[in-house]
Amino acid sequence: MKKNVIILTGCLFLFFMLEGCDKINFLNPKKITKKTEATIPVRAVKGTIIAKVNNMPVTLEDLNQEIDSYNSIVPAERPEAKITTREQKINYLKNQLVRNMLLYQEGLNRGLDRKEEVLNDLEKTKMNLVIVELVKQESEKVDVSSKEIEDYYNTYKDQLKEPEERQVREIVVPTEQEAKDILVQLLQGADFATLAKEKSKSASSTNGGDLGFIPRGKKFAQFDAAAFSDTLEPGSVSNIFKGPDGYYIIKLEAKRGGKQKSLSELWDDIKRALLFIKQEQKIEDLVGKLSREGKLEIYESEIK
Repeated sequence: MKKNVIILTGCLFLFFMLEGCDKINFLNPKKITKKTEATIPVRAVKGTIIAKVNNMPVTLEDLNQEIDSYNSIVPAERPEAKITTREQKINYLKNQLVRNMLLYQEGLNRGLDRKEEVLNDLEKTKMNLVIVELVKQESEKVDVSSKEIEDYYNTYKDQLKEPEERQVREIVVPTEQEAKDILVQLLQGADFATLAKEKSKSASSTNGGDLGFIPRGKKFAQFDAAAFSDTLEPGSVSNIFKGPDGYYIIKLEAKRGGKQKSLSELWDDIKRALLFIKQEQKIEDLVGKLSREGKLEIYESEIK
């Protein structure tokens, strides 16, 4: 709902600017009528009053909140479209906030706030806002201890390494015998890249079989087992193994990544992840408790 309001506000602002509506005199006493005054909602004002529209106050805090929302939807590639100067803020106040308040007050004059559709939407909006506030309150009760962060790190630190990549060359041939003949040549000192160009049936043959740096999962399981074997060092050639396109021989050229990150490097990331998990669990527990204590009736047969 908030997103829709922001988008609508932005559209109204653009339309207003195109139509040259910057000439609104937002303090024009002629617009104040007994009917308007009677329908203006009364609210406690907190903050610095910077304008009044038919006696309805606008505060500096209201303006800044609106501008923050507007700036948040301005594309990153168009920073010049953001409202940052005092003059731009004043223009936004006159050309956007005041205009919206005048339209809002006219809607009240016409009794649109009492329409069934509007009342339903207001109730839905109220429900969503209350849910958001409840979730916020429950989430604020959750914390993550240092021990929990340390335990998580010690349990999963092997999985928290930087992704390892390896530069690999490959030769792929249709038969096992061809692969054996090529392996013999390699063991006798033949150049892998040259044989790949001459013998390999893979598309990589044009590059001497070079696949560049690849992560695990780029190819298939047998390939990963050979390429990421702990015993295969840079400059070494693998044994023959079968794959979906034939028989493979690979050569490891280089390794990179795979560094174990320290607890201090991962501390904030782990804390955020654990906090999110615990907050989600707390809300689920609350929903479960409310479900057990409440009276739920679902009429599935009526759902068409």
